[in-house]
Amino acid sequence: MADDHLTDKANPVNAPEQTVLAALAGLGVAYRRVAHAPAMTMDDLADIDRQIGVPHAKNLFLCNRQQTAFYLLLLPGDKNFRTAVLSRQLGVARLSFAGPEPLAALLGTQPGAVSPLGLLFDRQQQVRLLIDRDLAGVKSFCFHPCSNTASLIMASRDFLGPFLRLTGHAPTWVDLSGAAD
Repeated sequence: MADDHLTDKANPVNAPEQTVLAALAGLGVAYRRVAHAPAMTMDDLADIDRQIGVPHAKNLFLCNRQQTAFYLLLLPGDKNFRTAVLSRQLGVARLSFAGPEPLAALLGTQPGAVSPLGLLFDRQQQVRLLIDRDLAGVKSFCFHPCSNTASLIMASRDFLGPFLRLTGHAPTWVDLSGAAD
């Protein structure tokens, strides 16, 4: 486990991030934590990705029209996304972006820091994890640790194995190849 800093600013670890880091330590999962300036969007992460050599996955928190079903979609950061393609695969009439209240309640984070590491806080498994098949072959994942002022790099086998087993979430692999404009 390592801790890098891409900025000189103080970068305290918030409570949700502490919980994530403690869970990873408890599992014996190796990771590299990189502190950086707040990064709210994929564009904000572009320079960080170049510096650390691992691209962040795009993480989208979605829901159905009634806001009774929630989904966390992981896809390559540079891949386009159209809700219609995913809605058809899931058999859901209409998907949209979920708001900040369910994001905080279910994943322990806020907009701009959406992360599958937040599944640790979804103890009732109310969020369905969806992963685009284009991520199936990656060796490492890079995610915010429920804070947009740091990123964690970990082996994909550790995320897909011990971490997801701990959370009780099994991924559903989806094919978003029809999502290009």
